[in-house]
Amino acid sequence: MLGAIAAANAACNVTTGSATGATITINGTGGGNTVGLCVTDNSVAWGLYGTSNGSNPNVDAFNNYPMTAGGLTPTNLSYTSSKGTYTLVPVPDGGFTSFPEYDITLNSQSGGGTDTITIWYASACTVANQCGFTTQTTNTSFTITINLPTPSVTSVSPTSGPTAGGNNVVINGANFTGTTGAGGVKFGATNATSYTVNSATQITATAPAGSAGTVDVTVTTNGVTSATSAADQYTYAAPPTVTSISPTAGPQTGGTAIIITGTNLSGATAVTFGATAATGFTVNSANQITATAPAGTGTVDVTVTTPGGTTSTSAADQFTYVAAPTVTSISPTSGPGGGGTIVTITGTNFSGATAVVFGATAAAGYTVVSPTTITATSPAGTGTVDVRVTTVGGTSATSAADQFTYIPAPTITSISPTAGPIAGGTTVTITGTNFTGATAVTFGATSATGVTVNSATSITANSPAGTGTVDVRVTTPGGTSATSAADQFTYVAPPTVTSISPTAGPQTGGTTVIITGTNLSGATAVVFGATSATGFTVNSATQITATSPAGTGTVDVKVTTAGGTSATSAADQFTYVAAPTVTSISPTSGPGGGGTTVTITGTNFSGATAVTFGATAAAGFTVNSATQITATSPAGVGTVDVRVTTVGGTSATSAADQFTYIPAPTITSISPTAGPTAGGTSVTITGTNFTGVTAVTFGATAATSFTFNSATSITATSPAGTGTIDVRVTTPGGTSATSAADQFTNIGPPTVTSISPTSGPLAGGTTVIITGTNLSGATAVVFGATAATGFTVNSATQITATAPAGTGTVDVRVTTTGGTSASSAADQYTYVAAPTVTSISPTSGPSTGGTTVTITGTGFLGRRRSPSAQLPRPATPSIQPPRSPQRRRRGAAPWTSA
Repeated sequence: MLGAIAAANAACNVTTGSATGATITINGTGGGNTVGLCVTDNSVAWGLYGTSNGSNPNVDAFNNYPMTAGGLTPTNLSYTSSKGTYTLVPVPDGGFTSFPEYDITLNSQSGGGTDTITIWYASACTVANQCGFTTQTTNTSFTITINLPTPSVTSVSPTSGPTAGGNNVVINGANFTGTTGAGGVKFGATNATSYTVNSATQITATAPAGSAGTVDVTVTTNGVTSATSAADQYTYAAPPTVTSISPTAGPQTGGTAIIITGTNLSGATAVTFGATAATGFTVNSANQITATAPAGTGTVDVTVTTPGGTTSTSAADQFTYVAAPTVTSISPTSGPGGGGTIVTITGTNFSGATAVVFGATAAAGYTVVSPTTITATSPAGTGTVDVRVTTVGGTSATSAADQFTYIPAPTITSISPTAGPIAGGTTVTITGTNFTGATAVTFGATSATGVTVNSATSITANSPAGTGTVDVRVTTPGGTSATSAADQFTYVAPPTVTSISPTAGPQTGGTTVIITGTNLSGATAVVFGATSATGFTVNSATQITATSPAGTGTVDVKVTTAGGTSATSAADQFTYVAAPTVTSISPTSGPGGGGTTVTITGTNFSGATAVTFGATAAAGFTVNSATQITATSPAGVGTVDVRVTTVGGTSATSAADQFTYIPAPTITSISPTAGPTAGGTSVTITGTNFTGVTAVTFGATAATSFTFNSATSITATSPAGTGTIDVRVTTPGGTSATSAADQFTNIGPPTVTSISPTSGPLAGGTTVIITGTNLSGATAVVFGATAATGFTVNSATQITATAPAGTGTVDVRVTTTGGTSASSAADQYTYVAAPTVTSISPTSGPSTGGTTVTITGTGFLGRRRSPSAQLPRPATPSIQPPRSPQRRRRGAAPWTSA
């Protein structure tokens, strides 16, 4: 028993701490839907007891295990309510001290909604007190409220059917057990015609008639009806109709694509041709289906089946199977590969023929004479092919009776050579196919001579005389070869050379010669005398560019083409000229700046086109004779070869032609860059190539003197001058070029034309404005022999200076790069001593002022002279008698009070 109880343990699906009851949901009948209810209240967990109908069993809870008075053996409780029967199984804890779990199984269901089970416990018992180890009778009810299983529909199949009803629908879902009565299954508001409950999860029902549209299929079990959802929807479909088919006929072998037009074709499940299903079909829309006809015979109805039923038959849906045509003979059975043969085809079922083919190629044309005869024109073709006829009933099967053989025409794939002289006589090899039995070879309209058929693919023929470009054609019993670019032969006129340029070049060859003439296209050779040109390019029919080979003397330049070789004439003569040689030059050196007149001596100078000093062309040259040239050297550096170029080439280099450039001096800097106009400034000149210096100039004036320190340094004394000038150095290599780096500025001496103020205290500190000329760049200002405390050059005509301490009268002088200003009365500044007071008299007077005071001291000169002074009047006003204009003169003594 204990084992059975343990095996029934369903674990805790619902846990409650209530002492009065709990609510559980059971999803179905049977053990697979058992619900484990766990209780945690101490009195309830001690044990629950019951009867089959919910009355108090009055069991001694101390001496009996749940759930009946079974003593110390736990017992199951069978419970019956108005809606179902149940089994309750107590599950003890590990020590059989308490029963915290009860597994509840719904065995059968007779109603829906909720149900209750009432069981009892002894309120005086707890797990802790164990009923006080005394008898305790059940006295408190514990009610379990049960949510009973509700039917649900998860799918229906099929999901649609005809409005007439009658089709079987499989309903899948849950909790179908107990479904009974006419209203147990409904389609919308209409009872199913019939139904069978297959299991708790499946019902098979027969759909009742209904109107086109979608309804919910519901199941009612124990008074509870399944909720509606998209999963239970069933659609009544209107019956389909076929209004037309296209095409209405096809071959008995099937395979015809048929467009079926009608109504309510959506969801079609079958298309049949008579009693045979279509090979395949596609529902394009509610009004159209594309179907493939199966094999068949005769005229049949095309019907469509949908969930709404099968279409009714009518003349509009009829499809006729047409027998395929047959070909029993053709005449003639062969013709040329170029086509054009009229062929009579005999057979059966030719009516309505839509095509006649020779192999895979459509006939050039055909006429259906009768159901048994067709006349067709063969297209171009090759080999043996089947002639087949196509009608609505299909295409005729192939057989030996329909075979037509093409006799191939010859073809020319190439000829060699493709050109020859207009006089003819060229042996031409013709390559192609189907040459066997050749009867003629023509060049244009003229027959070839000496024709030999070498094989089915090769013929050798001699070209007749002709002009222009012509087609070479071969004729055999299979016809004449078609013309193409591959068979063209060009008659070429012989080339002529009317001029060449240049007409001379070096004996070593390499001269590019332009050959002008006629018929030069396709040139295969150019020769200078008996020697082939090093290379040549045909520019056009009238011009070739060729490179002369090495040679001597005068030779003819000839051109060879397919038309022959040009005849010689004076117009094609080319002369090889010996290269010049340089045996000496004089002088052998000159300045780097160029300009030296050099006499070049040697041989073969006539017609010289260039003289170079190294890689630089001479500034100019004159050919004096075949052995002498006078040239002017260009600017250059180092030792270079002097070379002469003529039509015969360029002279080879040797020690005899070498010319050395003596580099011109350059000045990179001078210091200082300025000095007085009177000259005499010692200037250090820095640069290059000063060795052998012969002159140093400042502008156009020679330096007073100069000293050569090194190849990079000269010290020179500037002459008198004005403005900014270039300092230049002259050596045997030339005179240095001018640049900003060699510029020296002659600066005029400064002058002081006035100062303001002209005096100040002995202690100095007076700000003095010095006016004059050439004051820019002043380096010093002195008051006598003492430098100004400080000075600022405001402009070329003004300086602000601070007087230093001093005495007496001194000259204020300014020093610049141009010298020091000469002294004059205009620049004199006087230091003035401060005044002193040694006594005053009287030493007192009235507070109202007015006292004349004599002040004695030194240094009063230069101030307002006043042998006596009056004390000032007091600040407070005094009463004075009225004034009269007649009593007061300007400058009169002030009034005094009475």
